Amino acid sequence: MNILLLGSGGREHALAWKMAASPLTDRLYCAPGNAGIAQEAELVPIDLGDHAAVIAFCKASQIDLVVVGPEAPLCAGIVDDLEAAGIKAFGPSKKAAQLEGSKGFTKDLCKASNIPTADYERFTSAAPAKDYVRAQGAPIVVKADGLAAGKGVVVAETLEQALEAIDMMFAGSLGEAGAEVVVEEFLSGEEASFFALCDGVTAIPLASAQDHKRAFDNDHGPNTGGMGAYSPAPVMTDEMVKRTMDEIVMPTMRAMSAMGAPYKGVLFAGLMITAEGPKLIEYNARFGDPETQVLMLRLMSDLVPALMASRDGVLKNFDLRWYPEPALTVVMASKGYPGDYKKNTVIKGLDQAAAMDGVEIFHAGTRAEGGVILATGGRVLNVCGIGTTVGEAQARAYAAVDRIDWPEGFCRRDIGRRAIEREKSSS
Repeated sequence: MNILLLGSGGREHALAWKMAASPLTDRLYCAPGNAGIAQEAELVPIDLGDHAAVIAFCKASQIDLVVVGPEAPLCAGIVDDLEAAGIKAFGPSKKAAQLEGSKGFTKDLCKASNIPTADYERFTSAAPAKDYVRAQGAPIVVKADGLAAGKGVVVAETLEQALEAIDMMFAGSLGEAGAEVVVEEFLSGEEASFFALCDGVTAIPLASAQDHKRAFDNDHGPNTGGMGAYSPAPVMTDEMVKRTMDEIVMPTMRAMSAMGAPYKGVLFAGLMITAEGPKLIEYNARFGDPETQVLMLRLMSDLVPALMASRDGVLKNFDLRWYPEPALTVVMASKGYPGDYKKNTVIKGLDQAAAMDGVEIFHAGTRAEGGVILATGGRVLNVCGIGTTVGEAQARAYAAVDRIDWPEGFCRRDIGRRAIEREKSSS
C-alpha cells in the first residue's frame, strides 16, 4: 500500500514509525513532516489547508490510504473531500469531528444522552458568563468553544482568574475559537486519556495513558499541549475501562449515528476518574499528542490493518494486542513555551541519546538544515523510555534527555510521578 500521513508533530512521527514497520506499507509519504519523520517517510511540501493539492498528490502517487494526524484538517472536512474524490481516508467526517471542534456541541450531546460530564453553561458574551461564574464560585473551568491548539482551557482557581479568562477569550486572543465560551464545573479526581478505535458502529478500546498538561513540575504553570505521558494509566482498571466504554464511548457512538454523522477514526476521551466513576472532560477527534508516542511503543499489533478496518467499518471481529511493559515520554520544549520562544536553535547529541537501550526519540518541532537539527516549534522532542516498570521507563527517558545537548530547551522532571508512587506503595 501507498500511504500518506498528514501532520508534522511528535504524534505523526510515532504513527510514521509504526506504519513504516508494517509489511503492508510499500511507500510512506508525510506532508509536511519533520526531521525525524524524514527517517521513516518521504516528505511532501503540501499545505494541509489546500485540500485540492492533497487530493492531486494522492491521485498522482496512487495513494491507497490517507491518515490524518491533527485536528484542524479533520474539522475542516478533509476526510469528506478525500472520500468524495475516491480516496480512502482514516479519520472522522467534518460533522463527526465537531466532537472536538465545538466544546458546546459535545456538552449538549452529553446532556441529551445522559453521558457523565461536568455541569456547564454556554455563553456568547462576557457579561452573562461572568454572572454565572460569580454565582458558581471557584475553582471553575473556562473553555473556548473552538479549536485553540491546547491553549483554550483555563482551570481557574480563583474568581479573578475565571473573569480574566472570560475577558481574554471574548477579546479575540484565540480568534474564532473564543467566539463562544463554555463555563463548567471543576471536577475532582485523577485524569486519564482513553482511546477507542471506531468504525461508525463498533468501538474497541485501545490502551490508556496519563498526560501531564502543566508546563512545570508538580503540575504548576500554564496549561500546554502536553509535557509528557505514560501508558498504561494505573487508574484505568478493567472495571473503569468497561464503564468508560458502556457509559461514555458507546452512547456517543449511538448519538452520532442517530444524527447522521457516524463516528469513524480514533475517539480520544479526556476523562476525570471521580469518586462516582469516569466523567468526560472533553473529546478529541484524533490520536492524542504526546499519548500516541507511548501507545505506539506498546502496540504489538500491526497498525495499518487496524486503521483500514476502522475506515472500512469492519472492526466487529478485530482485536489488538499490546506489550504489557509501560512506556513513558518526556517532552523537551523550547524555553518560554507555551509563551514566546526562540526558533531555529541547534540540538546536538540526538544520535547518542537514541542509541541507548530502551529509548526511542520522536521529533515534533524540528527540521534538518546543513547537517544539523534545528528546533522550530514549542514542543520539540519526545524522549521515550520503555521498561518493566514506569520507574525504569522514566529512568531511561531522563538518562536520554541528559545526553541531549540543547541549552535552549527544557522539560519537566516528574513525568510518571503518580504511577511511580503507586509502584513504590505496592511493592
